[in-house]
Amino acid sequence: MQQTVTLRVKPEEAENTPLLHQAIAASTAIATGRISGFTILKSSIDARGRQPFIQLQLLVYIDEPAKGRAIQQAVYRNAHQAASRILIIGAGPAGLFAALQLLEKGIKPVILERGKDVRARRRDLAAINKQGIMNPESNYCFGEGGAGTYSDGKLYTRSNKRGDIQKILNTFVRFGADEKILYQAHPHIGTNKLPQIITAMREQILACGGEVHFNKKVTDLVIEDGTLKAIKTADGDAFAATSVILATGHSARDIFHLLYAKQILIEAKPFALGVRAEHPQSLIDQAQYKCAPRGEWLPPASYSLVQQVQQHGVFSFCMCPGGIIAPAATGPGEIVVNGWSPSRRNNPHANSGIVVQVTEQDVAAVPGFKKQYKSKMDSPLLMLYFQQWVEQRAFEAGGGKLVAPAQRIADFCTGKISQTLPDCSYLPGIHAAPLPEVLPPFVTTALQQAFKLFGNKIKGYYSNDAVIVATESRTSSPVRIPRDGNTLQHPQVKNLYPCGEGAGYAGGIVSAAMDGERVARAICLQLEGI
Repeated sequence: MQQTVTLRVKPEEAENTPLLHQAIAASTAIATGRISGFTILKSSIDARGRQPFIQLQLLVYIDEPAKGRAIQQAVYRNAHQAASRILIIGAGPAGLFAALQLLEKGIKPVILERGKDVRARRRDLAAINKQGIMNPESNYCFGEGGAGTYSDGKLYTRSNKRGDIQKILNTFVRFGADEKILYQAHPHIGTNKLPQIITAMREQILACGGEVHFNKKVTDLVIEDGTLKAIKTADGDAFAATSVILATGHSARDIFHLLYAKQILIEAKPFALGVRAEHPQSLIDQAQYKCAPRGEWLPPASYSLVQQVQQHGVFSFCMCPGGIIAPAATGPGEIVVNGWSPSRRNNPHANSGIVVQVTEQDVAAVPGFKKQYKSKMDSPLLMLYFQQWVEQRAFEAGGGKLVAPAQRIADFCTGKISQTLPDCSYLPGIHAAPLPEVLPPFVTTALQQAFKLFGNKIKGYYSNDAVIVATESRTSSPVRIPRDGNTLQHPQVKNLYPCGEGAGYAGGIVSAAMDGERVARAICLQLEGI
């Protein structure tokens, strides 16, 4: 017999199987001797009261042998001799999951990635962190696995209507992720473990006859009579294909410029911009769990904040408990910060993007930007230009070598220049600077008011013990590449399939992966109809 049981237990009980058996027996009035085992279906932390509890939903086995968790399987077919070749531009989550979906149908994927494989990429990341040297083709955004490989590995999304979230999570488990991601409320793999998983996915694609080419930067699209026939790369190669999936991520600005130059329809898109706030993890633990220290049974505490300020939404983005602030620029003379965490989330700091919604109307009202980009105000690249303008101001304020401008939170809100700065996880280093001179005025005002209000929600949040680092600007793509709602092809160019974050249809690893699968399925349907 099997029975679903819901329990609310102390954190130390949630990891102790004999104690859980006792709790199940007490909840169901079934003798512990009849309980052979259980499978966790859902797990979450309830920290609303005076002490935190773990909410568990269990599938309990009674008077029958317990079974292990069933992992969804997939059959990847041999595509060595497949008649159709689908080019996938970009080896991020959208591109990789599109390739795997095509292999389920026996269709050959050919991935072109401008950056390096995940192992070789590490050397370029080390040069960024230690020397302030950034390779524009291999960095925190470009390379195998995309930006998600080195940006924490959070796997939760609200986009449950866009695809099968559980299928995505099961795929990660099959390729090496801990099966805990299948039942945790906020699943997380960790930047230290993602590279091995990405490598395993690539090896599966190659084993089935797919191709993966690194250091292949796309520089041109060959279009005849409104149909995309081939692409060209920077090294002079040309690749013909049945269809092309454009999954280049939110930071491939050269692709947006290429589309614009070829008069292929693109659109300016709102995004969010701000700073990355870093607090001592112990402060966040104390505020969220109401106990200090939190103990070995609780993970580092996270938070989610949102506030409406003067018609602007201000919200936390990509919160990283026990994490590190990373330099995520993709071009020279820019500062971009992001966050990541290892699987254990055992670093002493907690960081999160705190960002403000930005619209075209906001951008048009910024005097300094409007003066410099007066001729670009009607361009579909307007929001991209604005994003880049702020990143360049941050670089100048930092003083070079990817050193980032920073300020203590209370100083920022009261207009004081920070005379000293606290320890910070950002490895290239931080430099005290007045951030209102870096950020647009409407962003500064919104952040200053929001930080004070956030202090009412999380005790100690509004404090000079915390530092903010500029600029968090790659929250989403500043450009949308439109596509037909049914075929998912570009409305002007046949066989071109915009996909994932860079096209404006996803935000994060899981939603990008789901969009990759969705586009791949659309291509399969199109091929079946030929």
